[in-house]
Amino acid sequence: MIEGVPAGLALSSARDIDPDLRRRQGGYGRGGRMKIERDTAEVVAGIRLGETIGSPLAFLVWNRDWENWRVAMDPEAPAGESPRLKRVHLPRPGHADLVGVLKYDRDDARDILERASARETTARVVAGAVAKRLLAEFDIKIGSHIVMMGGIEAKRPDPLPDDINAAADASPVRTLDPDAESRMIEAIDDAKSRGDTMGGVFEVVARGVPAGLGSHVSWDRKLDGRIAHAMMSIQAMKGVEIGMGFEASRRPGSKVHDEIERAPELRNTGGFRRLSNSAGGLEGGITTGEPVVVRVAMKPLSTLMQPLRSVDLRTGDSADAIRERSDVAALAAAGVIGEAMLAIVLADAVLEKFGGDSLGELKRNFESYLAQLDSRSDRLDRATDREADAEPS
Repeated sequence: MIEGVPAGLALSSARDIDPDLRRRQGGYGRGGRMKIERDTAEVVAGIRLGETIGSPLAFLVWNRDWENWRVAMDPEAPAGESPRLKRVHLPRPGHADLVGVLKYDRDDARDILERASARETTARVVAGAVAKRLLAEFDIKIGSHIVMMGGIEAKRPDPLPDDINAAADASPVRTLDPDAESRMIEAIDDAKSRGDTMGGVFEVVARGVPAGLGSHVSWDRKLDGRIAHAMMSIQAMKGVEIGMGFEASRRPGSKVHDEIERAPELRNTGGFRRLSNSAGGLEGGITTGEPVVVRVAMKPLSTLMQPLRSVDLRTGDSADAIRERSDVAALAAAGVIGEAMLAIVLADAVLEKFGGDSLGELKRNFESYLAQLDSRSDRLDRATDREADAEPS
């Protein structure tokens, strides 16, 4: 369910949503689940004749694997202790299994791990694809790529490709560095042979974002805080940095902050530009008009084919953790989910700033804001001209 999308937005599941669902299921190192599911979004409500109508949108993504879980997830109480119930008594280190059992006072960790599963991110990608489609109306484009996997660093091209996703999706590990790609694939194969898993870092970039989204006036309206919240809500994410991020803490201010110059031709930035983008497109919780650059660290997945030690919840005895169907590496998919979360946050910020029940109204409000920025820029130009005229020859 997606609420708040204005009326009049051209939207097609096949064109705008399903491609991102396929991208979420891709990437070298994925497991058996991806061979079962072929996710597509079925429109249930909110779209007529190819356009949104202003009411909430509803989509349904069918889960092919559900047939194998009808008994285990039956809402009625079954008789006995059949293996088909797939109960879990051996919690995995690093997963929600044990803490969820303790918090909700359950005896069977299956109650926890199914809800905690990253399968839920399918819905996020659907919502994010809708948000991307809305942002595209304002020439805001979002892409992602892998910058590190399992300790293997990828060289970040400068400048980035015009279409980041087209370039990254051509790589089985979604990196823009061909040399790193081959080493990442080798590392995934090695981890698989050892029954292990791998994490890494992905980068999400939003270009075309206007200056002025977000706010400094309250802690919960700062856009960088909202972005960090969204990214950290993705399963297995353990760190977020914006722009230079943690590196900024190691440098003096003169080597961190982005110098400013006039650029009257740039409407989205109010006629200014930064000479660098260490801030990652955000200052004081507000967008600067430079690209929004976010990097997110993902831990290795917690299901190992060579399990770590755990404790049997029934007996208290030491035992190996459960093995569940899983991936060796899911970082490529995580980047796609990161795109979705950034798109959702930015789309919310656009709607907050410009409002409007229809796309036409939203665009008029956006253009009015750009005209306001233009007028400020024109005043500066006139003031500069007056100063120049006043100077003695």
